[in-house]
Amino acid sequence: MTKNIMIVGVGGQGTLLASRVLGNALLSLNYDVKISEVHGMSQRGGSVVTYVKYGDKVCSPIIEKGEADVILAFESLEAARWLPYLKKDGKLIVNTQQIDPMPVITGAAQYPENIIEKIKETGANVDALDCLALAEQAGSPKAVNIVLIGRLSNYFDISDDVWQKTLESTVPAKFLEMNKKAFSLGKNAD
Repeated sequence: MTKNIMIVGVGGQGTLLASRVLGNALLSLNYDVKISEVHGMSQRGGSVVTYVKYGDKVCSPIIEKGEADVILAFESLEAARWLPYLKKDGKLIVNTQQIDPMPVITGAAQYPENIIEKIKETGANVDALDCLALAEQAGSPKAVNIVLIGRLSNYFDISDDVWQKTLESTVPAKFLEMNKKAFSLGKNAD
C-alpha cells in the first residue's frame, strides 16, 4: 500500500528541507521512498510542490489529482491551489500564513478572502494553524517548515524518537535545538 504526501508552498519557505526530513524518517523505517521536487518558479514567491510517496514498493513519485493522502501546505493560497489533488478522505494541514503572489504585489489581483473557510466548505478535512507565530516562538520565522513537520507527525505512526533522530541527522547542528522546539510546538499546538 502506497501513501502519497504533497508538500506545497512558496519558494524560500523550506519545502525541500521538510521533504528531506519526512523522507529520511520514512527511510529509517525501511519504506521504499520516492521524492520528486517540482520547482516551478522556485525563486522567492513562486509556487513549489514536492511529492513524497512511500510504501513497500513505489514505482513513480508523481501524484495525480485525487491521490494525495496528505497535503502539507505552507501557505493558504497554495492549499487552495493544490486542493484538487487531495483524496476525499485525505488530510490538509495548512499554515494560515498568507504570502502575496506576484499579481497581488503588482496590484493586478487581490488576495482571496477567507480561503481556509472556503476550503472547509468543500468538505476537506483541514488542520489549520498559524505556523509562523509558532516558528517565531521557536526562535526563527524560517522554522515554519519544521513546525509543519511537527504537525504532520500527529498523522503518522512514527515514534517521536524516530522524528528526533531524523532532525538530528538532517538539520544543521547550529539550528538543531531551535528546530526541535519548532517540531514540538507544531506537534502539540491546540
